[in-house]
Amino acid sequence: MTGFSKGIRKVEVALQWDPSPAGQPPTDLDIIAAPYLASDPYGAPAYLVHFDSRSPDGTIFLNRDSKDGKGFGWDEVMTLELDRLDGRYARVVVGVVIQQQVDRTFANVLNPAVRIREGYNVLAQDDFGSVPGATAATVAEFVRDESRGWTFRAGVYGFEDDPATFARHMGRAHRP
Repeated sequence: MTGFSKGIRKVEVALQWDPSPAGQPPTDLDIIAAPYLASDPYGAPAYLVHFDSRSPDGTIFLNRDSKDGKGFGWDEVMTLELDRLDGRYARVVVGVVIQQQVDRTFANVLNPAVRIREGYNVLAQDDFGSVPGATAATVAEFVRDESRGWTFRAGVYGFEDDPATFARHMGRAHRP
């Protein structure tokens, strides 16, 4: 029997962190997803999905949003229904950004963590320890492959940009 894979179909990206200590401004992390067109897979994102938004076709949406990390368990959760995403999209990049009320990097966020899973299968989990000086990071890349469907590329890559600049640059190719 030959192997047959439909690729990754539906993914959950979950983010958690502990609240700021008493007397300090709240810590607010946000998940951002950016689909890229097959005609320009490393150019500008076709659109962004983040707090207060969803994809035009409803395939990428934020299930849970926290502005302070005071949730139980995973504070923010985004679902990506890749199997329903229109064929004109070749890539989806997912990132995490720290909303800046005060200057903060991942080293200044208490116990941050991200988990990417398909069903019960954990594809990746990270604590942002490799990017302590970053204010934002990409955490996942999903690429459409004609023969295998959607595939997952793991890796956390840090950025030192403000949220708007990060959203424009997060889909650039990463070099080891």
